[in-house]
Amino acid sequence: MLPKFLLADNTDLPEAVFIVHTEYPRFVLNLENDEVSWFDALDPDDGKALLESEVQELIVDAETFYQREVDRFLP
Repeated sequence: MLPKFLLADNTDLPEAVFIVHTEYPRFVLNLENDEVSWFDALDPDDGKALLESEVQELIVDAETFYQREVDRFLP
């Protein structure tokens, strides 16, 4: 079982920090520019308003996860 969120970086983008969401809908959030890259196609039958609110909640959860992780490593 994977954690819900993972931190990632890439040497080609040294300023960027990425959050990977491992559950549906899977995505990578670039915290440097707030760009979201999706691994899964979102099902339009789920309802546009519902999807938008769920996606916004997931992005807030990802940012909260990142802040909690940073707070644990910085004094």
